[in-house]
Amino acid sequence: MPLFVYYAYDLPDISNIDRASSKTTIMVMDRNGGVISTYGDVFGEWLEYEELPPEQIEAVIATEDRRFFDHIGLDIRGFSRALYNNLLTGSVVEGGSTITQQLAKNLYLNADKTLKRKIQELMLGFWLEMKLDKQEILTIYLNRAYFGAGAYGVDAAARTIYGHSARDLTLTEAAMLAGMLKGPALYSPLRDVQRAYTRTSIVLDNMVSVGFIDQPTADIAKKRSVNINSSAAGGDVRYYSDWIVEQVPDLLGTVNEPIIIHTTLVPEMQKMAANAVRQILNRQPGSEDTQAALVSMDLDGAVRALIGGRDYNESQFNRAVQAQRQPGSAFKLFVYLAALEAGHSPKDIMRDSEIILNGWSPKNYNGKYIGEVTLEEAFAKSINTIAVKLSESIDRRSVIDMSQRLGIMSPLITEPSLALGTSELNLLELTTAYSVVARGGLETRPYGIVEIQNSAGQILYRHMPGPEIRVLDQEVSYTMQSMLQNVVATGTARAALMDFPVAGKTGTTQDYRDALFVGYAKDMINGVWVGKDDSTPMQGITGGSTPALIWKNFMYRVSLGRNDATLDTPNVRPRSKPVQ
Repeated sequence: MPLFVYYAYDLPDISNIDRASSKTTIMVMDRNGGVISTYGDVFGEWLEYEELPPEQIEAVIATEDRRFFDHIGLDIRGFSRALYNNLLTGSVVEGGSTITQQLAKNLYLNADKTLKRKIQELMLGFWLEMKLDKQEILTIYLNRAYFGAGAYGVDAAARTIYGHSARDLTLTEAAMLAGMLKGPALYSPLRDVQRAYTRTSIVLDNMVSVGFIDQPTADIAKKRSVNINSSAAGGDVRYYSDWIVEQVPDLLGTVNEPIIIHTTLVPEMQKMAANAVRQILNRQPGSEDTQAALVSMDLDGAVRALIGGRDYNESQFNRAVQAQRQPGSAFKLFVYLAALEAGHSPKDIMRDSEIILNGWSPKNYNGKYIGEVTLEEAFAKSINTIAVKLSESIDRRSVIDMSQRLGIMSPLITEPSLALGTSELNLLELTTAYSVVARGGLETRPYGIVEIQNSAGQILYRHMPGPEIRVLDQEVSYTMQSMLQNVVATGTARAALMDFPVAGKTGTTQDYRDALFVGYAKDMINGVWVGKDDSTPMQGITGGSTPALIWKNFMYRVSLGRNDATLDTPNVRPRSKPVQ
């Protein structure tokens, strides 16, 4: 008895047992107000016993505690069976905790496997049984149990994993959630789809053996596929939401309360972008280790979609904003803009011939020289010698100034090879710079956050567009727009041709280490990069091939307003129920 008094001395107070936690969470919303990602601990709605689906209650009882409504907090039969099996095997292979004991442990105790914790777990279990009825215990348990991915409670789990309220759970979904209670990291469909389905089948069999459902019903439920919420599965939308969340400290400082971030993301376009990237890459032979990134923006800088790689689950590195890579000939935009501003005309003629600068001699893609050529043709065919000669004739410092005016913030080299895009920058800033031309010379600042609120609805931050600032002469901008359209019509970007006007520029770096295409049409601009993370050469991929095809694939989906269901749909997991 003194031992129990000692252990009871520091037992926690259970008077606030049904009070929801207020830990900091970040909820990221799309342009339409839908939840795309959550960060931190997630708590859904508190569902009363009458609101909980009967299937969920039955699945949990059948799997976790079959005699829940008959015992007083300790299941002697279950405890004895578990003890016998554990002694027989010489290890812990079976647990004997009741739902009441699990609730006590989850709410108040740590995971230490000590005698004190086990005795306190029993004492709290008895205490809960005296203070609450069975329905209240089960209600609190299902509203506070941890289901992985930061989700506490069955409603948070349903919204995180399935994208809808726990009120609307199907039998298969309910069984899958019940199966996760044994080990969220092990049985979550966000981690292992096959294992989650196998565990779900076990739960359904348990429900049959207890008598909650019959065998035909279980067999039907086993055959049904479950659609997993893309953002919860670590889907490609997380490239976008990660980029958003990383900006919060600069805007708000340290966050000590739950916040809701409203963004410019168009979820349908995000899915189209992810599918376009994956489909084109999958068609390329030997491209298993090739990555791609895509940025899609409104012309005012609002980012509609952002893809940082071919699969977020495999790599969370965001190549659209974190990777500093050479843009290659896509940088020639700034050379020719500076030349136009200095008084050159697209019809001016220069000679494509060898040039040597301090022992360095630029080579053309095909290794040949074609002699006299107009600047417009040289730009369309991306002739390297002309770009370097032009940069040197107008002073490469003016090229650097032009790029910085248009939004390039990365450091730039001052060597003659500047004109060929040998300075490293990221895809987002390059796409932003091109949007200045698309807007007729007006400054563009990329943004994804529209507004940040706290849980009380108080506005903590709001994006406020500033006055329009002209950074490029309108006539120069219009001339460049025509030249960019010619690149697509007759030059290196013909793979991006569509049945509406398209303007853009390709870029390919030495030994095919990077390939890019940045283009705009229909009041939106998209930048695409393709390459390998270790910067090793690709197999002949140029800006006018894979990147232009990804751009076209994406724009085709957008222009039709649909994401063809026959294509890969990587943002839904699983695509179909795995074969048993």
